Amino acid sequence: MSKSPQTAKPSHKKMDEAPLIVAKDAEVIIEHHPEDWLAFILFWAVAIIVFLQFFTRYILNDSLSWTEEVARYGLMWITFLGSAIVVRKKTHIAVDLLLHMSTPMIGRVLLGVIETIKLVFIGLLAYFSIEIIDRMGIQRMTVFDVSMSYVYIGISVGCFLMLFRQLQNYWRGARDGWRNDQKTIGEGIIID
Repeated sequence: MSKSPQTAKPSHKKMDEAPLIVAKDAEVIIEHHPEDWLAFILFWAVAIIVFLQFFTRYILNDSLSWTEEVARYGLMWITFLGSAIVVRKKTHIAVDLLLHMSTPMIGRVLLGVIETIKLVFIGLLAYFSIEIIDRMGIQRMTVFDVSMSYVYIGISVGCFLMLFRQLQNYWRGARDGWRNDQKTIGEGIIID
């Protein structure tokens, strides 16, 4: 006895239904800015130092004393250089509920206020980074007899790069009344 096509059990899933969640990768854009290269070089230098620390501690059983301290300070530099990259790309974490709920005119005003607050905050951060360098001049590193000011220069460099990138963002946004910035709100978010 052969089964006819009519006696086959029907499928409960419809094949033409759209999925509930759609994930798409963003287009990868390779940019060549100074902070990108600095962060790249420092990242790999820290990775090599941490590997060296692991190798000497667990394989040779004789740890190098300077690797942990230098890796920690390298991570500080990477953090602030990375912040400059994030400011340039405008990818800081933000709550933009009010921008989605407001009219276009109010949204542009809110964007102007937000960008102004960011500019002032980063300016203060850059100013205080110089103050920290001055105050840390008397402290010495634990392993090396070097002033801690050299460590905190990386924070200052990152803060001033952030300030420079925020000034660029502010100028671009103010020139067109934050219309382009308003168009990109929620970009990459797909809500179905």
